[in-house]
Amino acid sequence: MTSSNSAWKGPILDNHFHLNRTGRFLEAARDFKNAGGTNIVLVHCPDFKSPPTTKQGHRESYQNTINMAREVRTELGLGVRVVLGPHPAAFAHQFINWVEKDSQLGKEKAMENYRDSIEEAVKFFHEGQAHAIGEVGRPHWDVSDEIWQLSNELLLETMHMAAQDGFALQLHVEGELESTYRDMAQMASKSGLSTERLVRHYSPPNVDEKVTQGLTPSVLIGKGAMETLLQTATSSSHGFLLETDYMDDLKRPGAVLGPKTVPKRTNQLLEAGIDEEFLWRSHVDLPEKLYGQE
Repeated sequence: MTSSNSAWKGPILDNHFHLNRTGRFLEAARDFKNAGGTNIVLVHCPDFKSPPTTKQGHRESYQNTINMAREVRTELGLGVRVVLGPHPAAFAHQFINWVEKDSQLGKEKAMENYRDSIEEAVKFFHEGQAHAIGEVGRPHWDVSDEIWQLSNELLLETMHMAAQDGFALQLHVEGELESTYRDMAQMASKSGLSTERLVRHYSPPNVDEKVTQGLTPSVLIGKGAMETLLQTATSSSHGFLLETDYMDDLKRPGAVLGPKTVPKRTNQLLEAGIDEEFLWRSHVDLPEKLYGQE
């Protein structure tokens, strides 16, 4: 670690940021920019009440996220990378609803819809309009053994595709257990995917490589995360990313963390003595390695 009394002068990237046309949308992105932010990773947020059930529906929903990214670039001059994919909660809720109506057909329909959503997201990746796939994973609340097993099967399928097609995955997985990292690393090994290309969204602040098992942690950088991140940064395998998981939900203003948080915490990390090398890696090198250029 080295100390510095000056503000961070490099780029600032928030690795997991949602926007919603019915939320603050451009105003939220403007708050990020005004706080010193330069780049966001815009992660697709599904309609949890009525998620798509057709390929065309998935494509239209993803296109809206891509259009929002274009507007943020044009109106605000921010760099925007796009991450598209089926949220595991949407799959779980659809599975439950459809299986209640018809056990076997409901299961098959839910799995087919997941695969359709992945297929459409990957098309956008190959078209150069998306930079990674996510957030994918498994439910973070108690579910039936069947849903848990199917979620893992579908996630492993998606890892195989990532290994073959060359895209990174943003993961939405459960809890703060270190065992989750081990599970994901084992699945990556089975699928042939580099663990580095698995980005654990909402990561706990302990980024020691003994904990992260080679995955890329995307740390939810609330105030309480600072001390642990500072203590473990030098033990990380290849660095870490910073995120807010900003939801852009007018009913939950500032949830999960507000749009100004990553710029604020970046400067606080610098003031606390973190080496600038780690910040450059977080905001520039790792994003380029994972997602490519914008």
